[in-house]
Amino acid sequence: MNRPNFLLFILDGMQAATIDAAHPCRTPNIERLKQRGVTFQRAHTCCPVCSPARASLMTGLLPHNHGVLEVEHGKDEDQCILRDDKPHFAQRLTDAGYSAGYFGKWHIERSNEIDRFGWQTHVVKGSEHHQHLGKGTHSFAADTLDPDLCGWLEDPPGYNRILHYGVTDTPPEERPLGISMQCAQKFLRERLADDNPWCCAVSFSEPNEALVCGRPAFEEYDLDAIELPENLNADFSDRPNLYRRERLITRNLSEEHWRRARACYYGCISEMDAQFGKLLDQLEAADAVEETVIILLADHGRYVGAHGFDAHNIGAFEEIYRIPLVMAGPGIRSNAHSDALVGIQDLCPTILELAGADPINVPDSNSFAPALSKSDIGDAFQQGFAEYHGSRFPLAQRILWDDDWKFVFNGFDFDELYNLRNDPCEMRNLASDPAHSGRVKAMMSEIWDRLRTTGDRTLLESHYFSLRLGVVGPNRDGADA
Repeated sequence: MNRPNFLLFILDGMQAATIDAAHPCRTPNIERLKQRGVTFQRAHTCCPVCSPARASLMTGLLPHNHGVLEVEHGKDEDQCILRDDKPHFAQRLTDAGYSAGYFGKWHIERSNEIDRFGWQTHVVKGSEHHQHLGKGTHSFAADTLDPDLCGWLEDPPGYNRILHYGVTDTPPEERPLGISMQCAQKFLRERLADDNPWCCAVSFSEPNEALVCGRPAFEEYDLDAIELPENLNADFSDRPNLYRRERLITRNLSEEHWRRARACYYGCISEMDAQFGKLLDQLEAADAVEETVIILLADHGRYVGAHGFDAHNIGAFEEIYRIPLVMAGPGIRSNAHSDALVGIQDLCPTILELAGADPINVPDSNSFAPALSKSDIGDAFQQGFAEYHGSRFPLAQRILWDDDWKFVFNGFDFDELYNLRNDPCEMRNLASDPAHSGRVKAMMSEIWDRLRTTGDRTLLESHYFSLRLGVVGPNRDGADA
């Protein structure tokens, strides 16, 4: 059997909308991949936080099963631990004879000894990088940034002053992303010289963290022409109080500040697109494109002004849950689009099926390989599911997508219901509308089924007096759970 190679290009905090056809962000190399493969327009993360999402990508498990509920660097050493007894897709690939290399941001567990998880060759960022970010510091010295093109967050008093956006004259090749790229290119040069199958994952912190881009990329975008999100100042009177509190953080930011931040965001993505193009060129030069499954994705999205938020730690909105996902390669349709509600965890079994490797059979995820070769996959992936456990501030949130509908169970406030076809910006919460009470109950019941199927005991066993927060409970038809 001819086994395909795999190239994964993993971004951090990239909105799926930035690769939509009508979006102003310039990504010509991602467009090259889209023309060659399938774009999953409704792909979503299973958790809008780096560590849990990336661990789910590797294991096919939801966070409550692999143990990484939040960013690992924000917890004590005996908390938020990746469970070692859970297999990873790279382990299955190496068992099947693949050479596996991983370069860049890991951020899944603390040891960074990722050869234990199947990656034989690796160069990853140390955990101290993320620990500094948690304190509000950044990786760019002030003298490398244009002081006239920097934006800072300084309120409320008592918090560190942190960089929100900035423009630098340091080229991408001399920034941390350049090191990851050089390592990946070296790995590819060596692997392309022999006939053995390989898997190369190159992973980045961009365009998350401080929004820093090079001057040439920044100047590609006309600030006056950048549109602000339609939901920047949305009415939150029908939303959880936490969302209103979150928006207080950015209440003093001007529209000009947001336009500059978005220009830096787009510029950073354009720089990442150029780096991706180098890998495509390298494969094409070696005549290896037709035998390589190329996967571009992000671990989660980012707000950048949507709903008046930024980052990705509060809110159940599409800007942080919907992720870019494009796949191309042997047997994969070209210039195609899919509305399948695939989750980031579903990539694990999909990769293994395409490789002909031993599967990881868990109820949390399913292979969507059939969607790569044919447009009609019946009732498969008509629903999607995600979970959120908080980020430093613990809370419980579960999300169900069902065709055009999205229901958010909030264990800290009242629930949310959106019709994404009629209300793509999620401006109106329909959860308390009596006309939709039947749908709310049905979708809450489906969430309980997901928790039951995947063994989410924490919420399933919430029958105690003060924990009965669902509009319906976990028992099926009134029977004992």
